[in-house]
Amino acid sequence: MTTEVLDVPEQNRYEIRRDGQLLGHAAYQKTAELVVFTHTEIDPALEGQGIGGQLVRAALDHVRTLGLQVLPICPFVQGWMGRHPEYRDLDYRRPASTATD
Repeated sequence: MTTEVLDVPEQNRYEIRRDGQLLGHAAYQKTAELVVFTHTEIDPALEGQGIGGQLVRAALDHVRTLGLQVLPICPFVQGWMGRHPEYRDLDYRRPASTATD
């Protein structure tokens, strides 16, 4: 079985597919500086199998390659980012650093 995540810009969403079958999607709106994730939906029969996490991870990895930040309005994306500190740098809402030399 092959699972892949694709950006489908004409529908403003990332889709996760297994052997061509749609398993779920993460809807977004894109601006010049950020991607706003608005809604994530996974086939209810597949919930709890990590499909949503695979989708969000791949979508955020793609956003990182674009050099954009993320505004996670979607509760699922927001919660996932909160549990994965390696993606905090993408969060548009993170406070600016106050570190000094």
